[in-house]
Amino acid sequence: MTIPTPRGSALLGLGHFQPSHVMTNHDIEKLVDTNDEWIRTRTGIIERRIATDADDTTTMAVAAAKMALEDAGVSDVDLVIVASTTSDTRSPNGAARVSAQLGFTRPAVLDINTACSGFEYAVALADQSIRAGVAETALVIGSETLSRVTDWTDRATCVLTADGAGAVVLGASAELKVSPVHWGSVPGMADAVVVEGNPPVFSQNGRNVMRWALTASVKEAQAVLAKAGVTMDDIDVLAFHQANLRIIEPLAKGLGATERHIVLHDVEYSGNTSAASVPLALSKAWHAGELPRGGRALLFGFGGGFTFAGQVVELPA
Repeated sequence: MTIPTPRGSALLGLGHFQPSHVMTNHDIEKLVDTNDEWIRTRTGIIERRIATDADDTTTMAVAAAKMALEDAGVSDVDLVIVASTTSDTRSPNGAARVSAQLGFTRPAVLDINTACSGFEYAVALADQSIRAGVAETALVIGSETLSRVTDWTDRATCVLTADGAGAVVLGASAELKVSPVHWGSVPGMADAVVVEGNPPVFSQNGRNVMRWALTASVKEAQAVLAKAGVTMDDIDVLAFHQANLRIIEPLAKGLGATERHIVLHDVEYSGNTSAASVPLALSKAWHAGELPRGGRALLFGFGGGFTFAGQVVELPA
């Protein structure tokens, strides 16, 4: 039996959602021994969005999904993947809850948890499903309520975390518009970033994470380009995990970014939203008209596990 297989997938639409509550560095000063200058100097963050009582991981995912579906002109999908470390329930999973609220017909639904690289992992799984012919249209969402696993007495971590969601719709394409993923992990750093305990609390070995980001991330991002068969000359947008401006800027420089490259710096106003950070930054820039239609974006995420993943995607024309 011969099963027709699409050649690849294409990005059809993007969407995002952020809570209405803004927490500035001056607000953080009231909680821990820190100040605006210290936070800006070490992270680049100026403010972040924090979930209100009306927000949770599912509601934010649904809001971002609605924007992406409208942008794509799509009303139903046959695959939903939610990347999150902060799902509202273990069962049903977040994707099932999202699907039910959006009124989809009968999609496959799954969640994945690879923390800050979760969105790239999810895009890879959706792309591979479409290539294999088991899905035609997929909704991929990164959504996090990190504020609810944050220790607000720990100044090393509470200055970083924030909440939000980003989503994309992928569809079958006769052309290859999403590259094969480059992904992997660093088993020796499995405990560098964790969410554990009862109640669960986020913590990390910031020094080890920073060291990896400053010494190894460029090589892995270069491997993403190599897997896609492109060079930086072919790239228009750099969409890295929004962990810290002190990581984003050296990574872009290490890859040879020039003035013509658009380097997303959403961490300054959105903070670190883990699996949501790349699609959130990408969608905000897309809907603000800051990205070229049909341009190529390098996606790259890294974090808990310790995991990393990335691919090159072509933006909608």
